[in-house]
Amino acid sequence: MKEHYDVVIIGSGLGGLVSALILAKEGYSVCVLEKNNQFGGNLQTFVRDKTIFDTGVHYIGGLSEGQNLHQYFTYLGIMDQLKLKKLDKNGFDIVTFDGDPTEYRHAQGYELFENSLIDQFPEEEKAIKTYSEKLRDTCSKFPLYNLNKGKPPYESDEALKLNAKTYINSLTDNKKLQAVLAGTNFLYAGDGERSPLYVHALSVNSYIESAYRCINGGSQITKVLIKQLKKFGGETYKHQEVSNFNLKDGEIISVDTKKGKQINGKIFISNIEPKLTLKLVGEENFRKSYTNRINQIESTIAAFSLYIVLKPDSFKYYNKNFYHFKDENRVWNAQHYTQESWPEGYMVSMGVKKKDDGFGDSLIAMTYMDFEEVKIWQETFNTVAHKNDRGQTYEEFKAYKTEVFLQELEKKFPNLRNCIQTVYTSTPLSYRDYIGSHNGSMYGYVKDVNNPLRSFVSPRTRIPNLLFTGQSLNMHGILGVTIGAVITCSEVLGKDYLLNKILEENKTQEV
Repeated sequence: MKEHYDVVIIGSGLGGLVSALILAKEGYSVCVLEKNNQFGGNLQTFVRDKTIFDTGVHYIGGLSEGQNLHQYFTYLGIMDQLKLKKLDKNGFDIVTFDGDPTEYRHAQGYELFENSLIDQFPEEEKAIKTYSEKLRDTCSKFPLYNLNKGKPPYESDEALKLNAKTYINSLTDNKKLQAVLAGTNFLYAGDGERSPLYVHALSVNSYIESAYRCINGGSQITKVLIKQLKKFGGETYKHQEVSNFNLKDGEIISVDTKKGKQINGKIFISNIEPKLTLKLVGEENFRKSYTNRINQIESTIAAFSLYIVLKPDSFKYYNKNFYHFKDENRVWNAQHYTQESWPEGYMVSMGVKKKDDGFGDSLIAMTYMDFEEVKIWQETFNTVAHKNDRGQTYEEFKAYKTEVFLQELEKKFPNLRNCIQTVYTSTPLSYRDYIGSHNGSMYGYVKDVNNPLRSFVSPRTRIPNLLFTGQSLNMHGILGVTIGAVITCSEVLGKDYLLNKILEENKTQEV
């Protein structure tokens, strides 16, 4: 490591890596510190039985030429290095319900999306087209989402005040269509009382425009980002968990790691959870009202996941994702389950391999799980780098939950159990330990339509040279976090300057 860096970034999730690359491209000396054995945060993959599994990136939207994430990734210089498979254009997301054999399709491209749903709900053409138009109109209110100049909405703006469930239900009295339009809200942990329409729109719009899977996992995004970063002189170090920030005259001058390293810098960007960052910096260095607000922001619910290794040539590969609910009333309430009703809904996605032989080699099924269910083991910590046995009762808990979940999956995929070679699981504790999210939260902080600014965290802090980035700031997901990193770096470089650079790079590529 060097004696001193222009920028020190703590945490190598997508927000940290994108921030590092943007600033390295601008000539800053950059160092990224990661506590884990693997870079990438939610982009991490793991291998079981020679099979690759994603931890967080099951599919990506907006990657077709000219679309928003394509333009951001082109500027970063990684777009042409990614190995992708486009999901089924006639139905990349399928919404289904117990007792109803119909598969309700979300198709790619707005025209196909509308026509596909109109085909299944012929009496609801007006509602479906109004819904599509509203999604695009809502997204247009967020300038960087479409790489435009302008200010994002504030509390007074109508864009932040609409409740997603209320709006969707106002379009039609057809309960099934209401549920189908909202059916992929697992993408943002949809809550009927609180989820704003803008979160729904920003989450689903880019997938409707185009939807892709990463061949052999999303960790390839990490690899190409780091490759680009090194090209511009950036440095990355794993097994370097930051234990302390050192301040002098109100500014951070260095960080200490648990391995005894001290890294000096001019600007520090935290890509770790804001609540944890405040503790490491020292809450006494911020206004009490600020630390209280940050500490009281509610995190989204966590997940329980099954990672299933399939027997060779036994289970058909589905080039689509499934969102399943026990009935249409659970779509907005699945995270408020009881022990008897769990799981009320789930999402199923399959891994895509290079060799396309018509069969799948892996399947991931995810459902909601409240951290309270694993709280009795919260003092344990277990990763590849820091092995720790949580004990027999934890293993029994996972085995019981796995069996309950598999029984639900068999209703949808009757032959599934016969095709299983091995099953692995993750709980909210796994997400907490590997990803670093508060209590294993899936998507950072809850966005509440009843109090739009409560969960707003500015990239700027009271400490002039400390910035935040990551999924807890603006929006979660690959696109949301990438835009968040652009916003963070704009604080250093200037917003219009950076946006112009991104647009110029894309024009150059077109030529």
